[in-house]
Amino acid sequence: MTRWGLTATILAPASDILRFAAYHLEQGAHRLYIFLDEDNAEAFKPLKAHPKIRVQTCDSAHWQKLGCPRPKRHQVRQTYNATHAYNRRAEVDWLIHMDVDEFLVPQQPISEVLAALPANQTSARVRPMELLGGSTTAFKGFVPANSKRQGIVEQIYPNFGMHIRGGFLSHLAGKLFVRSGLPDITVRIHNAFQANVMIPDAAELTQIDLAHCHAKSWEAWRASFDYRLDKGSYRAELKGVKAPEKGGMNLHDLFLAIIADAGEEGLRHFYDEVVGDSPDMRARLDKHGLLREVDLDLDTVAQKHFPDAFV
Repeated sequence: MTRWGLTATILAPASDILRFAAYHLEQGAHRLYIFLDEDNAEAFKPLKAHPKIRVQTCDSAHWQKLGCPRPKRHQVRQTYNATHAYNRRAEVDWLIHMDVDEFLVPQQPISEVLAALPANQTSARVRPMELLGGSTTAFKGFVPANSKRQGIVEQIYPNFGMHIRGGFLSHLAGKLFVRSGLPDITVRIHNAFQANVMIPDAAELTQIDLAHCHAKSWEAWRASFDYRLDKGSYRAELKGVKAPEKGGMNLHDLFLAIIADAGEEGLRHFYDEVVGDSPDMRARLDKHGLLREVDLDLDTVAQKHFPDAFV
């Protein structure tokens, strides 16, 4: 049987970490390699006790073992840890790097999907769908990268769509399964490299969606906004849909312009059009076949796999 696993570097409340772990155990993960970005005893104890989980607190001893001081940027810490997990003694046939707000949603068992890939296939990509803020079950679907994508996005989001790549606030690249046992591999957030060359020709796993809970509510989105604007998925160096010389803005510049023009009210208007769950949003998505509804049922699986932690 094909075995798969995931690795994640996580800074989150213990309840979120355990729900994330339990969900993927329920989906058939053979091994979870979880790196706690800061000490979290409430999460560490139940994770450590589970036979399918390898958990590590990223303290000074951990970084010393990896041969470097603690990287300042969380993206770099993720890369170090994911690569370390990949290069340890192989316990799985395929490994994927994920974040704590991402959940694999398969149409058939993930092991079966991976087993069906050709023996010479070294990587396989899952594409995201983004949660509508305020919902726990409604997602906007991935728009394939073709000549119609931008027109569809601008129809769904008439005021801001021209600046939003694929209609998503976060990544479109999804996450990558990498076949284990390959030499000289570096695993990054959305890709993997062999001998410093990005692994080409990843298979597209259309049977699996990556449910990304990027903005669970207006309050949650606003609370993380400043960090994302400075250091995260809205930071200044990321590209926009169009180059600046062609009238384009990336999300960083778009948000600065919204704040300068309309302040907090402007941000809320953006959220309502692009992020928030509403009958109008659902109708706009449904018109283009992009409304997805999935119940992840996280509380139930967390209670099943970590009953002592969810009394």
